[in-house]
Amino acid sequence: MDKYIGRLLDNRYEILEVIGTGGMAVVYKARCHRLNRLVAIKILKDDFLEDEEFRARFHSESQAVAMLSHSNIVSVYDVSTSITADYIVMELIDGITLKQYMEKKGVLNWKETLHFAIQIAKALEHAHEKGIVHRDIKPHNVMVLKNGSVKVTDFGIARMMSKSNTLTKEALGSVHYISPEQAKGGRVDNRSDIYSLGVVLYEMMSGRPPYDGDSPVSVAIKHINGGAALPSSFNPNIPGGLEQIIMKAMAHDPADRYETATKMLADLDEFRKDPGILFDYHLPVTEEIPPVPQNTPLVLETEPKTTAERVQNRETPSRRTSAHRPRQPQRRQDPQQRRRQSEEDRKSSNVATIAIVACSLVMVVAIVIFLIVLLSSGVSTAPNLVQVPDLLGKEYAVVSQYSDFGIQLDKEVHDNEYPAGQIIDQKPAAGEEIEKGKNIYVTVSLGPAPKVVSMPDVAGWELTEAERALNNLSMNLRLDIRPTYSETVAADAVIKTEPVAETELTVGQNVVLYVSMGSEIKTSTMPELVEKTEEAAKSVLNAQELDLEIEVVEEFNSQIEKGAVIRTEPEAGGGLQTGQKVVLYISKGPELKKVQNVTGFTVNSAVEILKGDGFINYEIEPVESDEKQDTVVEQSVTAGTEIDVNTKIVLKVSKGKLAKEKTVTIQIPTSEDLGEMGLTEDDYTNADGTVSFAMELRQGSVVCHTRENLNFSSSAYQVNLTGTGKQVYVLYVDGREYIEIPVDFDA
Repeated sequence: MDKYIGRLLDNRYEILEVIGTGGMAVVYKARCHRLNRLVAIKILKDDFLEDEEFRARFHSESQAVAMLSHSNIVSVYDVSTSITADYIVMELIDGITLKQYMEKKGVLNWKETLHFAIQIAKALEHAHEKGIVHRDIKPHNVMVLKNGSVKVTDFGIARMMSKSNTLTKEALGSVHYISPEQAKGGRVDNRSDIYSLGVVLYEMMSGRPPYDGDSPVSVAIKHINGGAALPSSFNPNIPGGLEQIIMKAMAHDPADRYETATKMLADLDEFRKDPGILFDYHLPVTEEIPPVPQNTPLVLETEPKTTAERVQNRETPSRRTSAHRPRQPQRRQDPQQRRRQSEEDRKSSNVATIAIVACSLVMVVAIVIFLIVLLSSGVSTAPNLVQVPDLLGKEYAVVSQYSDFGIQLDKEVHDNEYPAGQIIDQKPAAGEEIEKGKNIYVTVSLGPAPKVVSMPDVAGWELTEAERALNNLSMNLRLDIRPTYSETVAADAVIKTEPVAETELTVGQNVVLYVSMGSEIKTSTMPELVEKTEEAAKSVLNAQELDLEIEVVEEFNSQIEKGAVIRTEPEAGGGLQTGQKVVLYISKGPELKKVQNVTGFTVNSAVEILKGDGFINYEIEPVESDEKQDTVVEQSVTAGTEIDVNTKIVLKVSKGKLAKEKTVTIQIPTSEDLGEMGLTEDDYTNADGTVSFAMELRQGSVVCHTRENLNFSSSAYQVNLTGTGKQVYVLYVDGREYIEIPVDFDA
């Protein structure tokens, strides 16, 4: 059974049951007896109790997080650090983790994703304003309540867990959401949380994280290299604006992400107001920008699709992207051209007007004659004719909705003057009359003919140079970076490409770059090096032939000889691989310090003085003394002595003044005294006529003396009492208060 179940911590929190276990702590359900409410208590595991540095960080980080107060952050009520247990008292949440929610529902719709995203971003905004970076944003650390709201938990915990940067299987849950700079062990700030939030949104919309692998290391490497597939490649129903927000949050370079959670919230709110919006982020060319999915209401201006597809998807967006989409060619560029064209249009319009008037007169005469002929022949109706409108330059997606006649696609051709989707020719021509409901056949522009670009030969190039060269082709290529071991190609250089060099490329094509990770990583087992000399330990490690990075850290130690290994990271039996960092902790021998005089101090002050000097091994021995209670009356090591800081120091602490014995005379009450107390003869007279009553001497709630079956045959008796100083006792007769008896033990 768990050792904490049933215990009462700090005489306040009753531990009820285990509700969760993590790498550094166990979470319990508990009851706070002071406020009569249920709480969650996270207790540090015993493995960390001997690590003073970790415990100090645990305490300071927890206190900082306790300052957070936000509806989307799990509240921290209390923090306690003691010899037996270090723990955090938190709000108890009735709900499930976002991870459990996603596993239950699968791919979320964009409205639900937006609902969760805004709340998580608000939590990060509040924490970042307080100077706190979460460092471990993932669905496992987001609680979904029954009312649909969410609360982020475990703020500040990741900083404590980051004492070791080794990626193990225990880290697998977090490594899927880790930022590139965090994976490299670099400095992180609030933008690292924004990256992780972007990954969470990616998983909600696509049903999978952007990177996966067989081990935490392989996943971390993918984060470092970047190049995740767009979530729309797994879920075509994701709106373009939301996909842009996700990919900006997940930008590989922190400088390209949202600077703050507040700015990300602003875009989320804009998208909430207008789900058809597209953002103009102007991301650098090395960043993969999400193209607009097919369901997004925008006319794409890249590689042409069929006209039917454009008709289905065409609407006018509220904002266009310009950093990564070619702009439509404009037929009129400068003011002089526009003025000349306007004058020509005006003259043409005048000529057309005169021609139309003349034609109209002729047509009126013809119609009159035609009607006469019809009437004379007994015909009573004529065809319903409509004039063919001028469709040139108009969007096919719009005019295809005309009701007077059918607009039928004749063909699609490339055209350098008309943008894609506009009508460049029509049959019959504008101005002609046709029967209402008849078809007009149109030719639609596919836009400028695509330029022919061949795949450059970037094999052997540095990855950054290869990416720059491919992006400079302005083909909106989608680069897929795949790290691969190579014995011949230097790390970070391109091994090969798909397609190969000189292959003709198309706009938006996927290009795979196989990038060298250097020689394949070799593995081994960490040998036992404790108590070996530094030189011997290094010799053993170098014999592994893994090109290890060996770091030496010196520490005081009274158990291991000076110059010998105290411990290693990783520990003996742990895994080793090529290029891994190994830390050797070398003994500097015992640390010697002088002991201060702490006699006369309170025990708490004395302990703080000793701990401040590095003496953490102490023992408290209570002793009887005339000194004030809790005062140190003696220390086992003479003040001024220089000793090893690990030496145990015994402090003898006063329990208070020595108790003294005193004889006290107890007066037996008379019948009159009993009457004044409200007792009648019937109360203390037995059936046989004898008198019998009991007397009891108490100090507070403590009974010091009891005497049964008393009568009036004697007037007093004596009692021996033990105590210190002046005390007051109360005498009771048959349970009723009789008199107070003051006793001075020092008199």
